[in-house]
Amino acid sequence: MDFPAVRMRDRRSSEAARKKHREIPEVRANDLIMPLFIKEGISKRAEIKSMPGIYQFPVKDIAKEALKVYISGVGAVILFGIPLDKDKTGSSAYTRDGIVQKAIRAIKKKVPRLTVIGDVCLCEYTSHGHCGIINERKKGDVDNDLTIKALARVAVSYADAGVDIVAPSAMMDGQVKRIKEALVRNGYKKVKIMAYSAKYASSFYGPFRDAAESPPKFGDRRSYQMDYHNSDEAVMEARLDIKEGADSIMVKPALGYEDIIYRLRKAFKAPLACYSVSGEYAMIKAAALKGYLDERKVVTEMLTGFKRAGADSIITYYAMEAAGWLKNKKRI
Repeated sequence: MDFPAVRMRDRRSSEAARKKHREIPEVRANDLIMPLFIKEGISKRAEIKSMPGIYQFPVKDIAKEALKVYISGVGAVILFGIPLDKDKTGSSAYTRDGIVQKAIRAIKKKVPRLTVIGDVCLCEYTSHGHCGIINERKKGDVDNDLTIKALARVAVSYADAGVDIVAPSAMMDGQVKRIKEALVRNGYKKVKIMAYSAKYASSFYGPFRDAAESPPKFGDRRSYQMDYHNSDEAVMEARLDIKEGADSIMVKPALGYEDIIYRLRKAFKAPLACYSVSGEYAMIKAAALKGYLDERKVVTEMLTGFKRAGADSIITYYAMEAAGWLKNKKRI
């Protein structure tokens, strides 16, 4: 009887053997980024119905929550604001005392060493829920050039408040260039830009729109977010963002888009993030609460898949829980 010359099962025969032959580093808490929602007009945290365990926080509590994130070992937070006042142009997004600006100052005062990322978009701030300013002459169409001017104002206002990284997510052409120019012109050369380079028009965003209270009042976002049939386009978008001055690039969503993460990793040396979005979290959490699957094992496998595909950092609503598992020696 002929036996195989190479016995691949030897590589899997024990935990020690499996660890020896692992091809990528294990996920670390520092690789993870925790999204935080801050809402005006509330006095205590409010759980998001479609995302059990995730909350909207009042400004007065956000620094305390950020401290918990920092102590857990999670690498950064990314902030989303829900204002009381909304208008057609999303002007409250760039006021000095805006909801995110207040949160940045509070976090930086209490937890100065925590990396703070500010999501730069208008959808939470516009009365119509779109990511930019609507062209009045073309009903329903977002005016690209007016919007990038507003996004630059948002980014500078975050820099004024002390943010470390701005993350433009509106998918407007030229947004990175316009923001970079504005930051440099205002003396903020050290503020980094994390570009949502490949942000797809995805149905996985549903629960986020509950969390951020930002569903579009008409139409959809397919005229500016990417068609999920496309892959080459993601490479084109990332190349443009890097050329315009992005310090890092991102793929969103992550689950179902690991081929895009892999392609960008192979094409570019820039730091690469992925965003495991609200729908991904909600599906796993709902199934776990029903007892249909082992939550820790599934999340562990998913995060490792993102890392294997090439992501350096992962934005995930599981960041705090995963960090806790790591601390308890339940290694990812």
